[in-house]
Amino acid sequence: MNNSPAFNRYTKVAALVSLGSLAAAFICAAADDKQEKEPPVIDPGPPPSDAIVLFDGKDLSKWQSGKGGEAKWKLLGDGAMEVNGTGSIMTKDEFGDVQLHVEWATPKEVKGHGQERGNSGVYLQGRYEIQVLDSYNNKTYFNGQAGAFYEHNAPLVNASRKPGEWQTYDTIFHPPKAGADGKPVPGSFTVLHNGVLIQDHVPVTGDATRAANFQGVAPKGPLVLQDHGNPVRYRNIWIRKL
Repeated sequence: MNNSPAFNRYTKVAALVSLGSLAAAFICAAADDKQEKEPPVIDPGPPPSDAIVLFDGKDLSKWQSGKGGEAKWKLLGDGAMEVNGTGSIMTKDEFGDVQLHVEWATPKEVKGHGQERGNSGVYLQGRYEIQVLDSYNNKTYFNGQAGAFYEHNAPLVNASRKPGEWQTYDTIFHPPKAGADGKPVPGSFTVLHNGVLIQDHVPVTGDATRAANFQGVAPKGPLVLQDHGNPVRYRNIWIRKL
């Protein structure tokens, strides 16, 4: 056995390095365990098992009139409801960061042009509107067509189906929030129209538009479906809190 001072110093250094490596590995593993958690298992649906079903065609129990009182949109008996001139409706619950699925259809019979055709809207927090419109062979201003963040950002493409056909919006929404310094931190919209990406992490700020007053921020707000005077239909609406 080599008992020289140099060998002994080398052995001690090697042992310390080894112990240091083990300690570092343990700390990293502990940190990983602290930061990571097992994702919950859900049934992907439809709808996902952790979703809140806001409308399944049976009733309007999750909704109320935007004017107060009961929601009075027409139940069609085929799983859909229809705008009927009684005013916009809003959810009884309020939401912040969400994934939202909405199916909608404009009237099959085409009447009018531009903003007169199948006009409605889906408002996150009652203030941020994704435009609903018959935009199939229907010219209008770009940030007012179907899928627009209304009067704020035009869709990347026009993915509209023919009048009367069912369409889908799948939206990931993060509202703006108040920062530590009191200034709003922008949120974002991502929207797929009929499975096609049309809004890609579009910033949501506290700016004002003609469609809604954006001054200030709120952690939560209701989902609103707009009555714009056209018999637009909705069905299969669900939302997931993020």
